[in-house]
Amino acid sequence: MCGTVPLITRLEDMSKSESVKSLEAWIWDAACSIRGAKDAAKFKDFILPLIFTKRLCDVYDDELNRIAQKVGSRAKAFKLVRHDKKLVRFFVPLQPDDPNDEVWSVIRKLSDKIGERLTSHLRAIADENALLKGIIDRVDFNATTHGVRDLDDTRLSNLIESISKKRLGLNDVEPDIIGRSYEYLIRKFAEGGGQSAGEYYTPGEVGELMARIMAPEAGMTCYDPTCGSAGLLIKCELYLQEKYSTGSKPGAGAPLKLYGQESEPTTWAMANMNMIIHDMQGQIEIGDTFRNPKFRKGNRLQTFDRVVANPMWNQTGFSEKDYDADELGRFPKGAGFPGNKADWGWVQHILASLNETGRAAIVLDTGAASRGSGNTGANKEKKVRRWFVEQDLIEGVIYLPENLFYNTTAPGIILFLSRVKEQKGKLFLLNAAAEFEKGMPKNFIPPEAVRRIADTFSAWREVEKYSRVVTREEIAKNDYNISPSRYIHTGKEEGYRPLEEIVEELDALEKKAKKTDK
Repeated sequence: MCGTVPLITRLEDMSKSESVKSLEAWIWDAACSIRGAKDAAKFKDFILPLIFTKRLCDVYDDELNRIAQKVGSRAKAFKLVRHDKKLVRFFVPLQPDDPNDEVWSVIRKLSDKIGERLTSHLRAIADENALLKGIIDRVDFNATTHGVRDLDDTRLSNLIESISKKRLGLNDVEPDIIGRSYEYLIRKFAEGGGQSAGEYYTPGEVGELMARIMAPEAGMTCYDPTCGSAGLLIKCELYLQEKYSTGSKPGAGAPLKLYGQESEPTTWAMANMNMIIHDMQGQIEIGDTFRNPKFRKGNRLQTFDRVVANPMWNQTGFSEKDYDADELGRFPKGAGFPGNKADWGWVQHILASLNETGRAAIVLDTGAASRGSGNTGANKEKKVRRWFVEQDLIEGVIYLPENLFYNTTAPGIILFLSRVKEQKGKLFLLNAAAEFEKGMPKNFIPPEAVRRIADTFSAWREVEKYSRVVTREEIAKNDYNISPSRYIHTGKEEGYRPLEEIVEELDALEKKAKKTDK
């Protein structure tokens, strides 16, 4: 026996783990069938909708079979569903010549003008399902660049055949397994996506860590203003499902109400597919959140119980006029504007999106925790940070390991906000710089470390060279530097402190020396 976990439960978990690995291997092999692993990420906009469509077709087949058992035949089931499309979740207007053949066979049997006809089929599916509009019909499988097909029919046929090897129906793969495998595929694309990958993917273990600390309850509202592929929102719902399934919260709790906004159309489509394939429902809007947030209530932002976000780090392009022109009350005059980097502008937007009991977890560049501190001159970013400390809105900060994120090797931090802090006048700082294992191409936080970090933070448990409770007075004494690396000496400080922070401290010392000399 292993602890108190029943043998049958452990066997089921092992079986599920093997199913996930098997499906992940197949799904990646299918992606690589176009032109090998090296170039697979270039074709993600073709591959993701096609695997998504395979899942739609196979589930539709299962629903048809269920109806056929009652009405006598698949032919009658096809007619009945065409007459009343509400009998199925998604109506797929593809019908094979033989009604007993799989619906996907219509796509699998394409032999000429494959790109053109496949595009038509996906657009027909979208036309029948409002929820899929703009999601699977935005890709042109017949697209060309300088007169050459982006994905020629031969490679497209190979991809379709690879995807056809596994059935993705209700009786073949559970929603969490297909969902985890789809997330795996998105992560694999991120590995080959270079700098742009960080715009749509946050490492899964970082999302799980945020979800565990946010600890959303059944029926809560959860929002991500820069949702990318919706991974952070999905992790929150998965955490809730795990909490109820393990018995710590017995009963069938209501799912979270998920909300997100994404500026890039292709990423917005990816987010919607990711949500649906996880069998989750949410509202994902498209548009620039900073300049035109879609979730509003009157002349203010709509507010939520939880906010999770990984906004673009050190984003430029916003002037003081942009902040000053805001009509939604996001940027309090007393806080000031953050200058030429928008990190604390995003934090202000997120604070304005929290309800009276709301909490938030925000991934930021490490420099956002320290820029301007120790500088004898005025610094706009430090002024905003000081306002948040003095208003007692910062619950704590976690310093992450280096080389986790796909758009940078920098470590990053997670900043936690709370409108209902229990520990008034204090911040909890945790230095998790050493909590990683080497990976290819990126480091990762192993599951046991994720749980250790989350448990330590949630309990406000002080551990030598790992975590500390710090008072606002100590933060003020350190000129509002809230980086855990400033307060928690791990013995490897020089190896993990951000270079930008060290350079700013040297600049400040040099200015003090000049002042003393004078």
